[in-house]
Amino acid sequence: MIKRIGNTPIEEKHRASCHCGAVVLELALSDGVVDPRRCDCSLCRRRGAIVASVPLAGIRILQGEAVLRCYRFNTHTAQHYFCSVCGIYTHHQRRSNPAEYGYNLACLEGVNPFELGEVPLRDGVNHPADRSGSHLPL
Repeated sequence: MIKRIGNTPIEEKHRASCHCGAVVLELALSDGVVDPRRCDCSLCRRRGAIVASVPLAGIRILQGEAVLRCYRFNTHTAQHYFCSVCGIYTHHQRRSNPAEYGYNLACLEGVNPFELGEVPLRDGVNHPADRSGSHLPL
């Protein structure tokens, strides 16, 4: 668990926002940033975000729900949310654990994700749900 990134302390209730400020979230981060990672699936390698996770109840939309858009691909299980105004990915309901949201660390107020140092890479290309016979229902 990471309680500080650079000079920014991670608050128990930490705000996050898209680039233009139309979407504002409140994340419950009482344990700090847990398990930051990158993924090499076809979507993640294009967007380049570092993500961490919280339970579904750990994200509250404070502003901009009407401008959030959802993108689904492949098994259509994960729901990737982004601001329809500026295009920034804010969070997604995870495919590997649908009881959690992954969130974009770069959206946390005051956080520069480049101050994390080395970030582990997850193998999204060979996702367990993509193996023959193990697809989740649509």
